[in-house]
Amino acid sequence: MSNVAGKAYGMIVITPLAKRLGWTNKWVFRFGRSFPRTLAGLIGLKFIHFARWVIIPKDAWPTLCEDKEKLDRDTMLFLSNFNGTWDQYIDAFSDGIPTGLDLFWYKNARYPGSVPITPFKDYIRANQINCDFYYNATPGAAYRDIVSALRVKRALLELQEVYRDPDTSSEEFAHAYRTKLKHIQNDLTTQGFSPVASISTDVAEEHRQQFNALQNTFNEAWLKQYNTGEDDNAKH
Repeated sequence: MSNVAGKAYGMIVITPLAKRLGWTNKWVFRFGRSFPRTLAGLIGLKFIHFARWVIIPKDAWPTLCEDKEKLDRDTMLFLSNFNGTWDQYIDAFSDGIPTGLDLFWYKNARYPGSVPITPFKDYIRANQINCDFYYNATPGAAYRDIVSALRVKRALLELQEVYRDPDTSSEEFAHAYRTKLKHIQNDLTTQGFSPVASISTDVAEEHRQQFNALQNTFNEAWLKQYNTGEDDNAKH
């Protein structure tokens, strides 16, 4: 899929505003910027890279030809990038900030509301546009993987400064090393497997099961080789 790059999924949704009251959305956006707690429910959702809403005036719609298309209403552009499946993302949005969604899509044409979830998913699916090309600089890493890697990098740089200090003894460096290791021990994991970015949660689950089967096969092969090595050493 053109919307998928590794573990990331790029979403583009374009929805028309109401003809007469579309201007009210501009005031809604100003309200949202003034009171960011409106989106507080998204802070804990670490699989979301970012989400952005933009209002495009009807006379500012971009075009590649000289004849501009004449629109009778403004349009709202929603952009987001996230890890996981399309279903998980929409479910998290609807559950995390239902009031915020209803506020931002307040005067969008035929907006059904964020609850119940099925009409909302149908609305997003009907207005979503696939990307022609979607690039991700770290396709094998999710948001949490990158944050963990940055914490490890900072710890290594700080240890480097301690090591370069001529007044630092071996015991002091060893203490600093153990302290940093304790602090970042939960970040020293492999990127592992996360749900493959997909529209279908079933597809992601199928990939997860395939990965687990491959992981089990690898573990069994490694244990067999390890045990064989122990037997050879015992003979000698």
